[in-house]
Amino acid sequence: MSPESTRPGNEHRAGSTTRRRIGLLGGTFDPIHVGHLALARAAREALRLDELRFVPTGQSWQKHGSEVDAAARLDMVRLAVGSTPGFAVDDREVRRAGPSYTIDTLIELRAELGPEPALVLVLGSDQLRNLATWHRYRELLLHAHIAATRRGTHPLADLDPPVEALLAAHGRDALPDAPSGAIVYFTMPPVPVSGTALRERLARGERPAELLPPAVLDYIERHRLYRAGAASP
Repeated sequence: MSPESTRPGNEHRAGSTTRRRIGLLGGTFDPIHVGHLALARAAREALRLDELRFVPTGQSWQKHGSEVDAAARLDMVRLAVGSTPGFAVDDREVRRAGPSYTIDTLIELRAELGPEPALVLVLGSDQLRNLATWHRYRELLLHAHIAATRRGTHPLADLDPPVEALLAAHGRDALPDAPSGAIVYFTMPPVPVSGTALRERLARGERPAELLPPAVLDYIERHRLYRAGAASP
């Protein structure tokens, strides 16, 4: 893969394939917002995914615990996704005891779905830059592809040496007709939303309707989530 000036925009444009492609978008979704949904839509279109699954984190091992419990975050993801064609919600990490490790999720899915479908782990550039800190990160590509896009101010260039080494070995211009093993980039339109800033606005009692799906905003207000001094349900 070439430097950042040519890396983004390498969407899947290969010939047609009958191999099923399942995208996986994980995160705390604290709360799920328009940026997450824009990322999901861009990935589904650019990578020609048959399905994109939102995978809310149960107990994050990298972030400090949220004041909003995992069950409520899962509820909000389900409300945001609704019956959108091509989208689904996978609750396995919320149901799993202990920290949520992506490698465990990939191994479980591969066992359930078999060796043929392509699994595509969808990441923002912030997550890609941090990939070498992930639990058993070198094994991820044994079970899935990785598709990354730039988010916010986090560039896709000058990555840490372990991540650059993965790109050198596995970087491709497009997703191959294979179940796993490649790293590709795709583009998405910029959506200026910060989860931290969003939670701060909610804590002040604001109603940022432009950043949240209506059903999610209603849920937050009904349960008084993120309010300063409010307890989670």
